Amino acid sequence: MRCPYCGGDDTQVKDSRPSEDGAAIRRRRVCVTCGGRFTTFERVQLRELTVLKRSGRRVPFDREKLMRSVLTALRKRPVDAERVEQMVSGVVRRLESLGENEVTSEQIGLMVMEALRAVDDVAYVRFASVYRDFREAKDFGAFLEEFVPRGDD
Repeated sequence: MRCPYCGGDDTQVKDSRPSEDGAAIRRRRVCVTCGGRFTTFERVQLRELTVLKRSGRRVPFDREKLMRSVLTALRKRPVDAERVEQMVSGVVRRLESLGENEVTSEQIGLMVMEALRAVDDVAYVRFASVYRDFREAKDFGAFLEEFVPRGDD
């Protein structure tokens, strides 16, 4: 493992333990060259995934990008980090278990929306507004009508 501080490739593992959800191993490392300390995570990867974008481009799946998108939707919402990690890990496991090496950005978006809806309604609506690319207020209103149907009071 290369040191993020000096770039040295001689690091030692000082401590290893499972993460909170057991889906990863957390390793505390120290660089022999500069003495810098840092943490790495090791996760099981069932297959290499490629994302087929709407534009037709193919890019490697990036778990960290998925995490950033989810965290953006959850910004200032009362959801703890462990729950977010479990949700993202669940989405990744579902994608890997599809049995395909290539997944569409649409499949990913739908799975994330489904997971966010179960975690936090506000984050779900935030993510949906970006994912569905609302252009006007009426698009947002139509989505909210689907999400929260009005009662016939």
